[in-house]
Amino acid sequence: MIRKTKETEIEINLEIEGKGKSKIDTKINFLNHMLELFTKHGAFNLEIKAKGDLEVDQHHLVEDIGITLGQAFDQALGDKKGINRAGFFAMPMDEALAILAIDIGGRPYLKFEAKFKENKIGDLDSELIHDFFEAFSNNLKCNIHVRSFEGRTDHHKAEALFKAFGRALKMACSKDKKLKDAIPSTKGLI
Repeated sequence: MIRKTKETEIEINLEIEGKGKSKIDTKINFLNHMLELFTKHGAFNLEIKAKGDLEVDQHHLVEDIGITLGQAFDQALGDKKGINRAGFFAMPMDEALAILAIDIGGRPYLKFEAKFKENKIGDLDSELIHDFFEAFSNNLKCNIHVRSFEGRTDHHKAEALFKAFGRALKMACSKDKKLKDAIPSTKGLI
């Protein structure tokens, strides 16, 4: 999946049924770390090569990575026959706890209840984590509910969130042997 605008240039290669291998280069080190965690915990194989107008700020790049990653999953899932469709996970990270639930049901919606104390986590603008998830939700056309509970450090809160994201998405993308080639919807399509 490739996205090229006047502000960003992103290339993503994705294997949903992978082994958790990643090669991530977003030019934002903390975002690289979060996407590596997501990949490992989702057991996806993911390569991201991204660059953008970081001299302006990080917003365009982070949002466009979310857009492109959502599109990559949408394309990889195809007609979505046989997938579980929904997944959830509660992930502790030391003193922090994040719960993430996802439904790949064809309707984008994000409920994001995570607050960070600091403006930056490492070199990432913390407010952009919301924008990343919103862009992903809009482009995979899925509901995502995020809850981050008390945590002493923003780093641990973000880490729990991205690990929960990987595990919940892995569950949603996994094939259900009972469904075989059925669409997981009473409407007959997603």
